[in-house]
Amino acid sequence: MPKKTLSKADLKAKACQQVDGYRRELVELSLKIHTNPELGFEEIKAIGWLTDFLRNNGFVIEVGSGGFATAFKAFYGSGRPCIALLAEYDALPGVGHACGHNVIAAAAVGAGVASRVATDNCGGTVVVFGTPAEELYGGKVGLLRAGVFEGVDVALMVHPGVRNRATGEALACVSLDIEFFGKASHAAAYPDQGVNALEAMILAFNAINSLRQHIKDKARIHGIITHGGYAANVVPAYAAAKLLVRAPDNAYLEELKRKVLGCLEGAALATGARLEFRWGDVLYEPLKGNSTLAKLFANNLEALGRKVEPLDSPNSLGSTDMGNVSQVVPAIHPTIAIASPGTLLHSEEFARAAASETASDGVLDAAKALAMTVVDLVSEPRVLAEIKSEFTGSMGGS
Repeated sequence: MPKKTLSKADLKAKACQQVDGYRRELVELSLKIHTNPELGFEEIKAIGWLTDFLRNNGFVIEVGSGGFATAFKAFYGSGRPCIALLAEYDALPGVGHACGHNVIAAAAVGAGVASRVATDNCGGTVVVFGTPAEELYGGKVGLLRAGVFEGVDVALMVHPGVRNRATGEALACVSLDIEFFGKASHAAAYPDQGVNALEAMILAFNAINSLRQHIKDKARIHGIITHGGYAANVVPAYAAAKLLVRAPDNAYLEELKRKVLGCLEGAALATGARLEFRWGDVLYEPLKGNSTLAKLFANNLEALGRKVEPLDSPNSLGSTDMGNVSQVVPAIHPTIAIASPGTLLHSEEFARAAASETASDGVLDAAKALAMTVVDLVSEPRVLAEIKSEFTGSMGGS
């Protein structure tokens, strides 16, 4: 282990100076990714720009982590502790970077390069993981299954939002593909001989709407009809939809799945249409918090002049594959404000905000707060032990 030559305060100051020194490059990275939105598992340009930046700054690069062409691992230093910084860079269909993953990616690589001062002085490894397809496919789940996160002590990332928060909350989530098969006929001449697959789908959606009154507050069921027929004068023989079912924990998610399936089966029975369904093979796990780790990050973000909301303040709800990571290693998924309150994620307004000067400031502050948290983790074994103790003490349930 390298001999410590700088105090923790000095290391944090140098880490922040590193981020400032790369300001132009980090902002350019964020804006290039924003201007060139790529969907999940198609992020070829993004990983090229990100890995080039890391390689040019002394990181060893491995592209294709876990068998995914647009995943990567970049590491600097050696030995334990191993602190992971996670980059996301996929866009959404139609609205591009309306979740601000360009900000996540630039902040992660900026924090990685700034963290070199910590490992050079205290030992350990900082690793930047490029994690594709968070939005639609849960890329981190595949990376976990492939063992990519083995040997990691703590995982960190920051998501852009409308509030500065050190903690996040995420729901368990699974997708559901639905198909109803009926019988086509002339809708005016022979309506009695048709079996209307679209009516079956509408009945299913109405049954789910009725179910919503009787589910827990944080649970969510929502979806879209993706196919409803070809012509108004033909009884639709085929209808298709995609749903997302979310719940605060895995046990209640299983209960909701059974109830949703009951709605679908009832619609099939009522109309005579044949039902086929397929649950997604990727389950987004709930996000398991770590207050010890969150407080470290909050203190570092506040040191940059940002007001951080209390750890127990209400959260907006969504789902993320970072929840899966948090179930196997201590992790945080905080947010940094890049837009005014009331701006909705996954909207065109938030997509514009993700390319604003405020977003560029968010990239730099997020990178600094992450790098300062890495300093805390590698310079104080006691703190890391407390984080791991909290994590193992809460393993009984999510």
